[in-house]
Amino acid sequence: MLSPQVPARDTPRLIRRVIWIAMAVIVLGGVAWYALFTATKPPQSASPAAGQEQLVRADSHRLTAPPEEKAELVEFLDFECPSCGAVHPFVEELKAEFGDRITFVNRYFPLSAHPNSGQAALAVEAAAQQGQYRQMANKLFEHQSQWAGNQQSQAPLFRTYAQELGLNIAEFDAAVANPETEDRILADIADGNALGVNGTPTFFLNGEKLTLSTKADFRQKLADAAK
Repeated sequence: MLSPQVPARDTPRLIRRVIWIAMAVIVLGGVAWYALFTATKPPQSASPAAGQEQLVRADSHRLTAPPEEKAELVEFLDFECPSCGAVHPFVEELKAEFGDRITFVNRYFPLSAHPNSGQAALAVEAAAQQGQYRQMANKLFEHQSQWAGNQQSQAPLFRTYAQELGLNIAEFDAAVANPETEDRILADIADGNALGVNGTPTFFLNGEKLTLSTKADFRQKLADAAK
């Protein structure tokens, strides 16, 4: 049983802080990308109670800005999740193909079974505050095999990534330590739970929670929505 992880900082107080949002999460087995898209229940729309405001917030990370939006794809993800890492290159392909018509939005959903997923989310959000969300996110996924699953804190490595990206390290450190950065990630977790997210990655296309079987199916869904 996995549950959303509160981002952990390198202090006993914050490492021990447990602010789980009362909902057990079951992650389907398998680390290959196709395991993400095999599910037994049919596609379902987000409940009216959840609403559009819980899919995309004003401060949500929009990775594309089409001149005329035809559709919106929201992804709840965990940077330490092997399935998220495996599907990431394909999602990047989709952004290149449909980014002029579809707004791609990323939301944080770190899982408690992944020891550094919370710290990774903090690093990405700290980078985002310097305008480099996508750069840090890509770096974490590209090097995921080097740090994922390590029981020791990978915060020093993530700080090295920030240096490699040319970020202001004093500002980066301050953002990672700022409780408001953690709160930003917790807000995404709360929205994900309200929307019925039960694993990562989870995609919503125009408010509909997707259940897909193949890459071709995924691409066709986006192509239809982008018309």
